[in-house]
Amino acid sequence: MAKPDEHVHPDCGIDRGIDHQRRALLLAAGAGALAAALGGRAEAQSMKTLRWGVVGTGGIANSMAPRILEAAHAELAAVSSRRMETAQEFADQHGAGRAFDSWQEMLAWDGIDAVYIATPTSVREEIGVAAANAGKHVLGEKPFANLPSLRRITAACRANGVGFMDGTHFPHEPRTAQIRARIGADLGWPWSVASAFQFNLSDTSNIRLQPELEPYGAIGDTGWYNMRAAVEYTAPGINIAAVDAYLRRHPETNAVVSASGVIRFDDGSTSTFNCGFDSGAGVQDLRVTGTRGVIKLDDFLRSRRDDHTGVYELRSGWDERQQVEVPSAKPGAALMFEDFAAMVGDPGRLEASIHASERTQEWLDAVWESAIGNERGG
Repeated sequence: MAKPDEHVHPDCGIDRGIDHQRRALLLAAGAGALAAALGGRAEAQSMKTLRWGVVGTGGIANSMAPRILEAAHAELAAVSSRRMETAQEFADQHGAGRAFDSWQEMLAWDGIDAVYIATPTSVREEIGVAAANAGKHVLGEKPFANLPSLRRITAACRANGVGFMDGTHFPHEPRTAQIRARIGADLGWPWSVASAFQFNLSDTSNIRLQPELEPYGAIGDTGWYNMRAAVEYTAPGINIAAVDAYLRRHPETNAVVSASGVIRFDDGSTSTFNCGFDSGAGVQDLRVTGTRGVIKLDDFLRSRRDDHTGVYELRSGWDERQQVEVPSAKPGAALMFEDFAAMVGDPGRLEASIHASERTQEWLDAVWESAIGNERGG
C-alpha cells in the first residue's frame, strides 16, 4: 500500500465548487450536530431498524457492540472475522445472530442492512466499496488511507444509494450541538480552536504501533479527533491556508507516536493540536476562543460522567465563568448509530455526513504531509 503522504489530495481547499451557503449548511448539519440541526432524533421514531453486521472482532468492535444493542433502530445481526472460532465467540458474547469467517460471505447475506467496519486502516477501502456495491450502508472506523481512498468509498455509497458515516462519536453528543450553537451566539468569531488528545501506549504489539497496518500512527488514531474538533468548531466554509506539523517516532517500531502543529485557515483563524501515545496522562482537552468568549472542555471526546452528561465551561469578561451541563440519555457511540438510522434515505443528511468525513480526512492528510516534509528536512 502506498504511504499516506504519496496520495494527499493536492487541493487543500475542498469542494471549491460548492457555494458558501451550501457549505455552511453542510457544516452546520454535518458530523456532529447532524440530528439536532436537521430535525434529528425526534424524527427517528418512525425510522426502520437497521440490521448491523460487524467486520472485525478487535477491541473497538467489542466496545461498539454494546452501543449497537443500546441504540434505538439498531440490531446486531452478524459478525465476521478471519477465524470462525473468533467470530462465534464474539457473536455469543454480544448476541449477534450469525457468525462468518469471511466478510465477503457476510456481505452476500440478506440478513444485514449495514456494516460497521472495525478493521485496520489498510483494508477499510476494500471492504467499504464492496459493502456499498452489495447494497449495504457503511459506517467505517477512521482514519482512512487518504482522501482519495475515502472518496472512492463515498462515491460507491452515492452510486448505490446507501448511507455513509465515519465512526467519530463526540459529534453526536447533545453537548456538541449546543457548543456549536453558542459559538455564533456567545463566542463571536471562533479565531482559535486548540485541542489535545494524548495517552500512554507502550505495548509494541498493539496495532497502533504497527506501521504496516496503521501507517499514520498517532496522527491518524488520535490526530483524527483533533481535526474533527477543528471541523466542528471553526467557522463554516473556511479552507486551509498553511500547515506546520511535527512528529516523533517509536525507537523500535518506527511508528508515529506523537505529533503537534498549527493549521492556519484562509479567514485568519487557527487550530493548534497535540496528539499521541507518549503522554504520562490521558488528555482530551479542547478550547474554543472567540471574540466574545471562550469555551473549555477537558473531556471533548467522551463525557467522563457515568450518566453521559456533557460538561463545559463558558468564560467571558475578565474572569466570568459558567459551568454548563448538557444531559444525554445515552453515550455518543449509541447516538451515532441512532443518527445513522435517521440519515438513511435522507440525501441532505448523507451529504452532510460525507462532507464532514472528507473534510476531516483532508485536513488530516495536510497535517501528515507537513509532518513528513518537516521530518525529511522541509
